Amino acid sequence: LVRLPRRQDSVHFASDHPPLGEKKGSASMNQHQFFTGEIFDAYRWFGAHIEQNAVVFRTFAPNASRITLTGACNGWTETDLIQDGRSGFWSVSVPDARAGQFYKYRIYGPDGSVTEHCDPYGFAMELRPACCSIITDLEEYRFTDEAWMNSRTASPDAPLNIYEMHLGSWMRNPDDANGWYTYDEIARRLIPYLQENGYTHVEFLPLSEHPFDGSWGYQNTGFFAPTSRYGTPAQLKLLIDKLHHAGIGAIMDFVPVHFAVDSYGLAKYDGTHLYEYPHSAVGESEWGSYNFIHSRREVRCFLQSAADYWLTEFHFDGLRMDAVSRLIYWQGDPARGVNGDTLEFLKNMNRGLKARHPSALLIAEDSTAYPGVTRPVDEGGLGFDYKWDLGWMHDTLEFCQTQPDLRPRDHGKLLWSMHYFFNEHYLLPLSHDEVVHGKAAIVQKMWGADECDKYAQARVMYLYMFTHPGKKLNFMGNELGQLYEWSEAGTLDWVLAERPFHRFFHSLCKTYVENSALHADYAPDNFRWAKNHADAPCVFGMERRANGETLLALCNFADSEQNFTASLPKFTILLDSNAAEFGGTGETLAVSRKDDLCTVALPRYSAVLLKL
Repeated sequence: LVRLPRRQDSVHFASDHPPLGEKKGSASMNQHQFFTGEIFDAYRWFGAHIEQNAVVFRTFAPNASRITLTGACNGWTETDLIQDGRSGFWSVSVPDARAGQFYKYRIYGPDGSVTEHCDPYGFAMELRPACCSIITDLEEYRFTDEAWMNSRTASPDAPLNIYEMHLGSWMRNPDDANGWYTYDEIARRLIPYLQENGYTHVEFLPLSEHPFDGSWGYQNTGFFAPTSRYGTPAQLKLLIDKLHHAGIGAIMDFVPVHFAVDSYGLAKYDGTHLYEYPHSAVGESEWGSYNFIHSRREVRCFLQSAADYWLTEFHFDGLRMDAVSRLIYWQGDPARGVNGDTLEFLKNMNRGLKARHPSALLIAEDSTAYPGVTRPVDEGGLGFDYKWDLGWMHDTLEFCQTQPDLRPRDHGKLLWSMHYFFNEHYLLPLSHDEVVHGKAAIVQKMWGADECDKYAQARVMYLYMFTHPGKKLNFMGNELGQLYEWSEAGTLDWVLAERPFHRFFHSLCKTYVENSALHADYAPDNFRWAKNHADAPCVFGMERRANGETLLALCNFADSEQNFTASLPKFTILLDSNAAEFGGTGETLAVSRKDDLCTVALPRYSAVLLKL
């Protein structure tokens, strides 16, 4: 960094500005509401804000004895921020500071320690391992997606087919030292792919700034800063704007439970435990990060403002909230009881977000049986639109990993999900967590050593998934049928895009989107198990009805031909997993009728979707 001449003499201090709660331009914040945890847009006050011919820096550090600004705007000297009384609010105005300049705060703790920190409310940061915040003009990019924003819906009857992705490893850029495309560069490649393959939404693993690539964004230092790995905030806005013009929604993975331990981040921000618990027994997470102390109202304002920030400033269409079980129970353990403070925080945040963004989706990654996760807060629930059905995921994958002769014993694993399905609005996930750390890729998980059998069983499993009630989510690479785990340092095997399995997945997604009977997941009369008069415990029949349309899915998980016999009208075949174009044997589906019963003979490891 180039150290510029000192310009301390041109700095205006906090006394030049109105007290907190009074307006100056567009910036204002109610101090009482901040301390009672009611603020959802604290970022409009805190951070570095360009105001006329100056930049105003504001931060909250109630236990600091002194705070100075150092950066390109003052020649990397120290400029004191002034505290507003004893409120903990510090600010300074720096004339001629401008967008693009780097800065940090030096926080002098009550014990005499001095630590440099990035701005907790900073809107951009340097590329790791550097850690300066960057003065950023949030108005640099103006959205043109009014039609999308006015028409988008959170209706549970709409199709929802989510493509979950890690932006940096989806496709490698040979012209970049790290192999990354920028947000706007990826738009030109990603959007046609999503459109062509029948996805309604894309969900990004956390894009908030993080120091360690291997955390995938789940251990943050910059909760308001889009990661600089892929460009600037304006470039991210452009990506989302283009997604909306293409008719595709964007979901952000949001982490409200914990944060990175790096000293320049939130850890001991004012020299004390401000954002985290003071005791390691509850303050340190199983992931080696620090847990937020949600009982502090200032911390609640920070987190709910970050959530609102991504929805408001970047037009994200939803947030998938990570590790919700840790916001319900003490450290996610039901045996330790409900954590009243975190649960209250979660309810208030979701209520406020839905009031501000009623058409945005709030999605819970929650592995517990806590009731009412997807009921509105005012009706006693937690206020999410959808909850990941991790029980369905575990049961389904375990069944497919079981050798075929034992599957009749375990067939209840595929039936159990519908015993509890109507308790919540469930989403069926096969996410990034299922294809890393020795768990194997999805196709790899299928029983047996024969590659053809693995692909055949995977096709049956996916047809079962897409016709089972519940919205859909698949991690990138699942659609290609990769035979090795995902790594954030690698990329997808794009050669597989020309293979039969990808053609099957493409057809499956299109079939899902185009048939409304597969969307009305939560209507009680939309689903029933189809009774099979033949003795075939590994054949599952699912009937879906809506808008005068009736579909029947038949899935044979057995290693032999099996029959499905029922009273069926004439039907057309919408999708056959055993078709030759998808890598199957291409056998013609055998159908016979006797009296009032129709028998469909399903080849081994095959599934069909019929329109009745």
